[in-house]
Amino acid sequence: MTTLGKRDARVSWHPYTQHGTDTEPLAVARASGAWLELEDGRSILDAISSWWAILHGHGTKELVAAMARQAETLDHVLFAGATHEPAVRLAERLVDAAPPGLARVFFSDDGSTAVEAALKLAYHSQALGGAPERTVFLALEGGYHGDTFGAMSVGDPVPFFEAYAPFLFDVRRVAPEEAAVRATIEEIGERLCAFVAEPLVQGANGMRMYEAEVLRAAREACDRVGALFVADEVMTGFGRTGALFACERAGVAPDLMCIAKGLTGGMTPLSATLATESIFEAFLHTDRARFFPHGHTFTAHPIGCAVALASLDLCEERRVPERLASIGERIADRIASLADEPGVAAVRHLGGIAAIDLQPPEGDEGGYFSELAPRLRAESLARGVLLRPLGNVLYALPPACTSDGEADRIADVMAELVGLTRG
Repeated sequence: MTTLGKRDARVSWHPYTQHGTDTEPLAVARASGAWLELEDGRSILDAISSWWAILHGHGTKELVAAMARQAETLDHVLFAGATHEPAVRLAERLVDAAPPGLARVFFSDDGSTAVEAALKLAYHSQALGGAPERTVFLALEGGYHGDTFGAMSVGDPVPFFEAYAPFLFDVRRVAPEEAAVRATIEEIGERLCAFVAEPLVQGANGMRMYEAEVLRAAREACDRVGALFVADEVMTGFGRTGALFACERAGVAPDLMCIAKGLTGGMTPLSATLATESIFEAFLHTDRARFFPHGHTFTAHPIGCAVALASLDLCEERRVPERLASIGERIADRIASLADEPGVAAVRHLGGIAAIDLQPPEGDEGGYFSELAPRLRAESLARGVLLRPLGNVLYALPPACTSDGEADRIADVMAELVGLTRG
């Protein structure tokens, strides 16, 4: 174990980690572009954008410069009763870039808190509008929306959240199929508060992809019964599906949209919940008690907003959605033939995401806790590439700075790992 690893083992508690088995975290000393440099001198290609957050590449100089400039001008000020130029300018840019109808921006800290705000806004605005009976949320089977309590509730409890079941509110779930979604929304009818979905791709569920018609059917059905449509674009936003937002690619406009991760290019924590003007107006009143009781100390943090603005500039200048799509297509083309290999159930891709479904070995039920995951992760690191399989799903989601040669390397390592599963 490295020196840093030994120190870490005495004091740290890592997310989504079983410390009884995962005892040697990567000791990362620095990062640049698509690469991580470890304490022991090895270089590792970051093929998953460090949990899907690094958009342009590690240490992007334009983002570093924006951070430094803003820190010298205004480091932090509360956003309750105050405002500042980076937040207002970022809100303006996001409204301009978002699907039509989204007109207000509520800032938070990360993806889970952005979803939490959306759920509270959905129910509270319905209640203020005279429909407190709308207490049912509908979500897709296999969804993941974060690990605060509301986000856990609309996520699928399996495999992560069953232990918290007594504290989660009831949520209906439906398969991501057009007819099923339409029928379920119609069935719930006037009791439905909102439909919640990760548009087009369910990240934590093994990069599961589904058809845009599902979202269009949900949008139409929600409109008929008066329910809201919540799009969780925490992972899919900022080009990951080949469009700036997956909703744009699907041809739907949500009532609430949650963004994080790539919002700042992955450099600083910041998230936002975008809402329609009608949702905002539900809280607009002369009664001071009729407000949205939600907020965090670092809401609209000026440094994070400044970095996000610089990241949006790069998205436009470098045509990031198109570049990510090109990278994803290159990897997908190189691994396409694996679909015919023994032990491979499916190969698929969308935008900058490429994934391989592996058949788990006999006695292994598959899913997130498949024994394939730790083995394949270790083998990928031994080959100089960071891949973090979602159970028996091997996937890549690299940053936009990834070169063609680096993309080829990622694909080749994925192919090598598939070969190992046959051994």
